[in-house]
Amino acid sequence: MSDSVQHAAGAGRTRDEKRLLASTLVGTTIEWYDFFIYAQAASLVFAPHFFKPLSADAPGVASLLSLATIGISFLFRPLGAVVAGRFGDRLGRKAMLVMTLIMMGSATALIGLLPTYAQIGVAAPILLIVLRIVQGFSAGGEWGGAALMAVEHAPHGKRGYFGSYPQTGVPLGLILATGVLWVISSSTSEEQFNSWGWRIPFLLSVVLIVFGYLVRRLVEESPVFQELLERKAYSSAPLTELFRSSSRGVVLAALIFIANNAAGYLVIAYFLSYGKTLGLSRPTVLAATIVGAVGWLVFTVYSGALSDRIGRVRTFQIGYAAVFVWMLPMFLMMETGSGVMFALAIVVLSFGIGLSYGPMSAMYAEMFPAKVRYSGVSIGYAFGAILGGAFAPTIAEALTQATGSAYAVGAYIMVLSIISIIAVTMVREPRGADLNA
Repeated sequence: MSDSVQHAAGAGRTRDEKRLLASTLVGTTIEWYDFFIYAQAASLVFAPHFFKPLSADAPGVASLLSLATIGISFLFRPLGAVVAGRFGDRLGRKAMLVMTLIMMGSATALIGLLPTYAQIGVAAPILLIVLRIVQGFSAGGEWGGAALMAVEHAPHGKRGYFGSYPQTGVPLGLILATGVLWVISSSTSEEQFNSWGWRIPFLLSVVLIVFGYLVRRLVEESPVFQELLERKAYSSAPLTELFRSSSRGVVLAALIFIANNAAGYLVIAYFLSYGKTLGLSRPTVLAATIVGAVGWLVFTVYSGALSDRIGRVRTFQIGYAAVFVWMLPMFLMMETGSGVMFALAIVVLSFGIGLSYGPMSAMYAEMFPAKVRYSGVSIGYAFGAILGGAFAPTIAEALTQATGSAYAVGAYIMVLSIISIIAVTMVREPRGADLNA
C-alpha cells in the first residue's frame, strides 16, 4: 500500500488519527514521567536516604553516586531495545508498548515503597539500582514502538508532525514530574519532604499506568506491520539482519542523538543541583524547569512540522547550531543568581533541544527498512542515550566540582554538539522515503 493510498484511506479517519496521537502522547508522557521523577529525586534526596554513610562523611561523593544511578539504567536500555525490537518486529508495535508501560510503572511505584539505608542497610541502594535497571529496560523498548506507531500511521507529508507527538512525551513528562515535585515541595516543610514527601510522586505512577494502559489498548496496530504480517515478510532474526544491512544507520542514529540527550539531561537533572549551588530555592529551580520544559514542548511540535517542509537534516542542523552557540551565554545568565534569568536561559536552550528532537521519530523511521525498523530505531536511540545523557548529570557535576565553574559543562556539550551535527550531515535526507514493506 503506497503512502498516497494510505493518506486517501486515512483522510476520513480523523477520529482514529486523533486517538492515535493521543495514545502516543499519553503513553510516552507517563513513561517519561516515571523515568524523570527518578532523575529529579536522585538530584534532590536520594544521597542521604540511600547512600547515608557517604552522605555524612563525603557529601560530594554521595551526590555523584546518587546521580550515577541515573546513568546505570541507560546501560540496560540497549537490552530493552533488543528484546522489544525483536518482538516488535515479529509480533507488532502495540504489544510492546503495553508491556513497557506496565514494567515502567510497576518499578516506579515500588521505588516509592523502598526502605532507606537507615532501615535495611546496604540492601536499600541495591534494590534501588535493580528497580532503576527495570526502568532502563522498559525505556529502551518504549520509544521505538511509540515513534513507529505515530510515523507509520501518518499521512504522506506529515510524518514529522505526527512523529513529534511521542517526542513531546519527554517535555510533558518532565513538566508533570517537576510539577508534582513542585506542589509537594511547596506544600511540605523541608523535613516532611525529605522524610516522606518525595515518595508521593513515585506512588502516583499506579494511577497513571492504569490510565495509560486503557488509552493504549484502544489504538490499532501499525498499518506497516499489518502489511508485513499479510505478506509474511517480517524478519525471523531482525537483530542479525539489522546489523548485516543497516549497521551504518544504527551508528549514525546513536551519534545524532548524543548531544540532544546530554543537553536534555542538564534540564532534567543537573540544573536542579546547580541551581541550589547558586543559592536558588528548590521551588524556584523546579518552577524554572517547568517553564523550560514548556518551551521544549512547543519547539518540539514546531520542529516536527518544520522538518516536513525543509527536511529532517536541515532542522537538526539548526537545532544543534543553536545548542552550540547558547552554551556559554546560558551559564553567564544563570550565574546572575536571578530565578527569572535562570528560567529564561533554559527556555532559550529549549529551542535548540526541541529542533534536534522533534524530527527524530520520522527521521529514524525513514532510515531503516520495515522488517528491522523497530530494532533499528530502538537500538540506535538506546546507544545514543548511553553516549549522551546516561552520565551527563554525573559528568557535569564532576566538571563543576573539579573546575569550580559550570563553563566546563558548556564546553562538554559544545563538543557533543559538533559530533552530532557531523553525524546528521552524513545522512542523506530521508524525508519522503517509502516506509512500506
